[in-house]
Amino acid sequence: MTRTVVESKTKTAIIGFDQPFCVIGERINPTGRKKLAAELEAGDFSTVEQDALAQVAAGATVLDINAGVVYNSNPNPNETEPPLMTKIVELVQGLVDVPLCIDSSVPGALEAGLAAAEGRPLLNSVTGEEERLELVLPLVKKYNVPVVAISNDDTGISEDPDVRFEVAKKIVQRAADYGIPAHDIVVDPLVMPIGAMATAGQQVFALVRRLREELGVNTTCGASNISFGLPNRHGINNAFLPMAMGAGMTSAIMNPVALPVTQKKIAEKKAEVAAAGIILPDGMDDETFVQMFGLGSTKPRAGKEMEAIRAANLLTNNDPHGGEWIKFNKPADAAGAEGESARGRRGGARRRRA
Repeated sequence: MTRTVVESKTKTAIIGFDQPFCVIGERINPTGRKKLAAELEAGDFSTVEQDALAQVAAGATVLDINAGVVYNSNPNPNETEPPLMTKIVELVQGLVDVPLCIDSSVPGALEAGLAAAEGRPLLNSVTGEEERLELVLPLVKKYNVPVVAISNDDTGISEDPDVRFEVAKKIVQRAADYGIPAHDIVVDPLVMPIGAMATAGQQVFALVRRLREELGVNTTCGASNISFGLPNRHGINNAFLPMAMGAGMTSAIMNPVALPVTQKKIAEKKAEVAAAGIILPDGMDDETFVQMFGLGSTKPRAGKEMEAIRAANLLTNNDPHGGEWIKFNKPADAAGAEGESARGRRGGARRRRA
């Protein structure tokens, strides 16, 4: 049975066909987040800290770390990204005890993250492009870590699922040339937006089955890609994830957190309520208000996608006796409590060398 082992200093996450679905939290990534990018360039890591704690509290079992900021003061990521990656990795593993996924397109940043990470992180990523294979696979071998393999090559991303399968097969074979076993390859078959390609869901389900049956590898994806550009994206994601799990997908890079209701949204709803002539009790706090009117919560909490994943774990017998499902449906602890308990866990074990 294929099992991909990812480790922090104190905790192990196993990605496998007979394991609970592995949720890789994606929030520590400045791509498309101007506020976070500006904070990082200014040396402000408060949002990184909040995102790390909130994702673990929501159920992430691995955290993706991406330091891809293009500084206004220095637009060369080969110079700026490696030290920033080191800083973020050291900060996050001092706050939470889950394993990390080192994520970058800059080889120097990948190695900086690997050098700073305790345990056995996941490396994100290698593709079928020749230059990328030659740069990344030696790092995978040197640090003895598993790697995400993305199914595109020098010709780009093919809409043909058979081509994407062959790219994945090529990466597995090239990895074997370096002595990297298939169980340390986690293939991303590339999820296309269902809004642009009507067969995108069917394609990825069939691809995941082939990757499991023919190559014996674990799989992952950017889960929200499936719903890009469509309304009610959470509804689509909630259906997609259990279906992908049923096809054999074993992990996903995703946001496990339902983000807090904004003050702007609260103010708009209060104005709507007042216009309708509804009189609220004196002193009602915002959290009571948003829950009363079904807006969500003022605090980060596990998103609906996490509910779908945990239900699917139960239905596939990867939650023996329903313990995790019962725990998930009890009143939630204070957001970030698990992360706070892990605060200060620095230093220690290094990964095994090949």
